[in-house]
Amino acid sequence: MYEQSLYEIIEPVKRTTISRLNKGKKWKRGYNKEHDVVVLSSTGQIGEIYNIQGLHIALPKVPKDIHSNKNKKWEQLEKPDVLKKIKTIFDWKAYPEEQKEQWHEYIDEEFNRREEGFWFNNNGKPTYITGTHYMYLQWSKIDVGAPDFREANRLFFIFWEACKVDSRCYGMCYLKNRRSGFSFMSSAETVNLATISSDSRYGILSKSGADAKKMFTDKVVPISINYPFFFKPIQDGMDRPKSELAYRVPASKFTRKKIDTNEKLEEIKGLDTTIDWKNTGDNSYDGEKLSLLVHDESGKWERPDNILNNWRVTKTCLRLGSRIIGKCMMGSTSNALDKGGDNFKKLYNDSDVTKRNKNGQTKSGLYSLFIPMEWNFEGFIDEFGQPVFRTPDEGCYGPDGELIDIGVVDHWQNEVDGLKDDQDGLNEFYRQFPRTTEHAFRDETKNSIFNLVKIYEQIDYNEGIGSSAVVNTGNFQWVNGVKDSKVIFYPDPKGRFKISWVPPAHLQNRVIVKNGIKYPGNEHMGAFGCDSYDISGTVDGRGSNGSLHGLTKFSMEDAPANAFFLEYVARPQTAEMFFEDVLMACVFYGMPILAENNKPRLLYYIRRRGYRGFSMNRPDKVWNKLSVAEKEIGGIPNSSEDIKQAHAAAIEMYIQSHVGHLGDGRYGSLYFNETLNDWAKFDINKRTKFDAAISSGLAIMACNRHLYAPNAKVEKPKINLSIAKYDNKGGASRIIEN
Repeated sequence: MYEQSLYEIIEPVKRTTISRLNKGKKWKRGYNKEHDVVVLSSTGQIGEIYNIQGLHIALPKVPKDIHSNKNKKWEQLEKPDVLKKIKTIFDWKAYPEEQKEQWHEYIDEEFNRREEGFWFNNNGKPTYITGTHYMYLQWSKIDVGAPDFREANRLFFIFWEACKVDSRCYGMCYLKNRRSGFSFMSSAETVNLATISSDSRYGILSKSGADAKKMFTDKVVPISINYPFFFKPIQDGMDRPKSELAYRVPASKFTRKKIDTNEKLEEIKGLDTTIDWKNTGDNSYDGEKLSLLVHDESGKWERPDNILNNWRVTKTCLRLGSRIIGKCMMGSTSNALDKGGDNFKKLYNDSDVTKRNKNGQTKSGLYSLFIPMEWNFEGFIDEFGQPVFRTPDEGCYGPDGELIDIGVVDHWQNEVDGLKDDQDGLNEFYRQFPRTTEHAFRDETKNSIFNLVKIYEQIDYNEGIGSSAVVNTGNFQWVNGVKDSKVIFYPDPKGRFKISWVPPAHLQNRVIVKNGIKYPGNEHMGAFGCDSYDISGTVDGRGSNGSLHGLTKFSMEDAPANAFFLEYVARPQTAEMFFEDVLMACVFYGMPILAENNKPRLLYYIRRRGYRGFSMNRPDKVWNKLSVAEKEIGGIPNSSEDIKQAHAAAIEMYIQSHVGHLGDGRYGSLYFNETLNDWAKFDINKRTKFDAAISSGLAIMACNRHLYAPNAKVEKPKINLSIAKYDNKGGASRIIEN
């Protein structure tokens, strides 16, 4: 069965505390710092608390009376025929006065639902939708008419509402699948906010100016036109404008306030609110104050346009000093990484709500949200708005009564199986309909230095088995804090190490002391590769990570053969913390390390601590050919062209033999997708960008050092291990001939 993981109901606040504050109606809408929850309720009372991708969101308390119909599902509420005929406030003014009064309560109730949200009975369960979601379902017209209720959209709008009321947040960065409805939902929200705001500006950007204009004319304007008169302010200019929608007189003045019939129209102060669109560019909306910026297709900005640069500029349009006065609603699928997708990926990763600065903000200021395609794929949503994940045992029907006889996961897998012989086609399908963020940012395979077909086979296998069940996250520490004693591993979800294998107790901490120097006791079992750094901090704070990989050899011990068992890609606060992490891992596993010696502080650190025996010498030279520094600390240079080629060839060799589908239904045992993705993007001419590739390649070289050993009698001037390039089109990778 499919395991739902999109959200969970949590209890971060004691029930007694909730009851006490509910009794006094003390919960204020917005971010509650004391309890670390974002409160959506306007009544002072809260109910369930959702955890959506790390953001804790408190929903309103379930009311005594909730709306229910005979079908116990979402259906648009009846709209009075009389009011349908009233198109403008001027028509309302002309309506007989004695008949107006009967509709005041109805109109007020619609405004309340717009502000506070709406509860309805959905298949026997009280279900809450935000006011924005209600306006979308009840009053927004889209290309197919009335929108369907979908659970995925309910969670989307709840997350968005939390972004709106959270004073720390600039908005959302939504990673989506195609046809998820984001363009219509964001258009509906634009109209919803603009029609209740005064002296405000609302902007639209897309992957091109033409796309932004189309969104404005085909979505925003029709939604505005179809609003009922009591929600629709007086519009300035054309009924169907091409560039700007301007609202002047607010409808609320005529409805909720129930103004005197003798009051003159001219005395009503206008909204002076506009919605417009801009051409795509880094400086779009530069210097303008915005209440809402809709960023559609932000993952498809192709060079020279850069979504990162644009966001740095437009972010300032949403604040006055330190106060956030506007929000950004950003959503997109992703292009291939070299076609702008890499910028959107960085922006998405910088929006992780679990990683905040001292001001409580994410690096980008946005909050990231990813909803897997199986939650919101057209044709696989039942009549109650729930996704049909697996093929149902009995009849299951969609909102229009159509039979759903196959689950979305099975349907998706059938599509994937049909594209196995077209890797680029498969990767495009993954990007359009991702089930994981890995799928969403899947890159193209053309002319890669490595066999990406096998790499992606391994990534897909890891995701299919749920590599998190195989990989443990945590840290190492000295027993009782006593350095140079014994090392233990302790699980920690925020730990820097990922490990897939731990040696039996009798093989742990095997250190041999010779002449006062410590040597690894399990050298026959495997080795580490390391890409180090020397400086704790950099001026821009964007220094590369330290990286460490552990790899086993074939041995007679109780250990998996030729398997990567450890991945470490992190940059602790100080370089010394990184050095200590590396040392503890080496001691725990009792294995040597091969590290680049152009950044020698790590190797000097190891030597000073008495562990010179753990630091491997470069395998391509005999002892008497080593330099003085190499004899002192060990290590291997990264400047030699021969070494660069040998390093890349080592990875290539490992991929061919131990990664992806190995035949007979067997797959490789490299469970670290960060490493695999680094290999996928590896550029031999820009090696410094690929920390994981450097350290993993060194681990392979360390475990196969005999391949690089010079002839004892005649030293070879070069290591002739040239690396092939692969054309990954079609079902099989082919070597590109020179």
